[in-house]
Amino acid sequence: MKTFYDVQQLLKKFGIIIYVGNRNADIELMEMEVKELYKLGLIEKEIFQRAILVLRQEKNKNELW
Repeated sequence: MKTFYDVQQLLKKFGIIIYVGNRNADIELMEMEVKELYKLGLIEKEIFQRAILVLRQEKNKNELW
């Protein structure tokens, strides 16, 4: 998992599609969903960590623009 798209595809596997129209809001909601999937034991720790890292990097990129 290396890109924002990869995280979107992970969530899509669980029937979760997020598009609010605001990139930062999308990232926040995606992070919440990834945390919930991990808490429920549906994804492994390594996948959880990579997804959160990708989302935080994306958030930082957005803040620079």
